[in-house]
Amino acid sequence: MADSNDGYKIISDNRQARFQYEILETYEAGVELKGTEVKSARAGKVNLRDGFALIRNGEALLMNVQISAHETTGQAFNHDPRRTRKLLLHKAELRKLTGQVQQQGLTLVPLKMYLKRGWVKVVIGLARGKKLHDKREDIKKREDQRNMQRALKNR
Repeated sequence: MADSNDGYKIISDNRQARFQYEILETYEAGVELKGTEVKSARAGKVNLRDGFALIRNGEALLMNVQISAHETTGQAFNHDPRRTRKLLLHKAELRKLTGQVQQQGLTLVPLKMYLKRGWVKVVIGLARGKKLHDKREDIKKREDQRNMQRALKNR
């Protein structure tokens, strides 16, 4: 999913989410956007950091994701940058996610937004919040990996 020759162009990546949450499963979802939102997304003016997803009335909603207003469009025709957007998922996926979010107390977090054959897609992760000691453990592992790579490189 990384490079554009596969038909994917990454618009925004929420790297902070992988640090704050333990990602259990990921799902690809389409996003219902207005025209000016698509233009801004193609320009890369998207911030996923504070975003999350909810399931209400059998619909998945993407909340608190900022897609900046399009510069060349007049303000009368522009969109609200933090409006709630509908996620397009299959009914079976929605039912499965609803059960897991309600029963196990998990969270839906947007991990990545990208273009796939001209359509804006979002990867949402079914996540459990990490405790402070888990975060410290991840930092320690990362530093150990760096030190091992440095030692092998300097040989």
